[in-house]
Amino acid sequence: MSEEHPPICDYEGSDYQTSFWDQGGRAYEDQVEAVALHRLLPPSGELLLELGAGAGRNTSRYRGFKRVVLLDYSLTQLQQAQERLGKSGRYIYVAGDVYSMPFVDALFDAATMIRVLHHLAEASRVLAQIRRVLKQQSTFILEFASKQNLKAILRYFLRQQDWSPFTPEQVEFAPLNFDFHPKTVRAWLSEAGFEINRQLTVSHFRIGLLKRLIPTKILVALDSIAQFTGNWWQLTPSVFVKSKTVGQDIILSYAKAGAFFRCPSCENDEFAENPEALICVSCGSTWPIVDGIYDFRGK
Repeated sequence: MSEEHPPICDYEGSDYQTSFWDQGGRAYEDQVEAVALHRLLPPSGELLLELGAGAGRNTSRYRGFKRVVLLDYSLTQLQQAQERLGKSGRYIYVAGDVYSMPFVDALFDAATMIRVLHHLAEASRVLAQIRRVLKQQSTFILEFASKQNLKAILRYFLRQQDWSPFTPEQVEFAPLNFDFHPKTVRAWLSEAGFEINRQLTVSHFRIGLLKRLIPTKILVALDSIAQFTGNWWQLTPSVFVKSKTVGQDIILSYAKAGAFFRCPSCENDEFAENPEALICVSCGSTWPIVDGIYDFRGK
């Protein structure tokens, strides 16, 4: 494990929600991901952690949970999410680093990470952090970009790409954009303390020509049926995995009553709070509160 901090993919100042999702012709991808989430999410829960929440595209889909924590490295993305969802006790907005999350151990009873893993140079480190902040028998829903998709396999056999879709290592096809082998992701999950319950293959028809010729409603219906093959093979560009936290030997100390945040600098969980910041009582680190958004990035 590298001691140097991995590079961060930062969407600060980006119009990603508008340009990619709202105006980018991604209605099919958005809807099939909604189907997968609906199938995998527990019907109810207390506190869910949404990792890489961005502008809150998926947040309203967690309606069965009493509270949702939106974690993202970009403050401006969280501001967009706040504009979309509003300010209420149900949503807690946190700007922070997934490699060093500012939460106490065993805090959440569920977590999701959708379209985030492909930006992580050291994904296994983040999975270990997620396991740390989840209670025993909590649900974790992970989406990842699979290198072993049919398009990549075809391109490899036609010698249109150099890297093999069959080897276990991740491939960086653009700066901080990675595809992963499904077996490797499953091994990482197991090592981190997760037991896989179910897999869904998603975005079977992510082809521009098909999306132009066939109505979105039909493609979504077809994809919804095909998703059930996920436990047999994972040949789509997107794979959803539902797992549970397991392993008595890795259970960490449960949060003290009322404890929530943990200082990224010293791992202390006691803070002095004022309207503008949280101040760690142990090391004195000051973490700003920007219009209701907790900022633990340390910039």
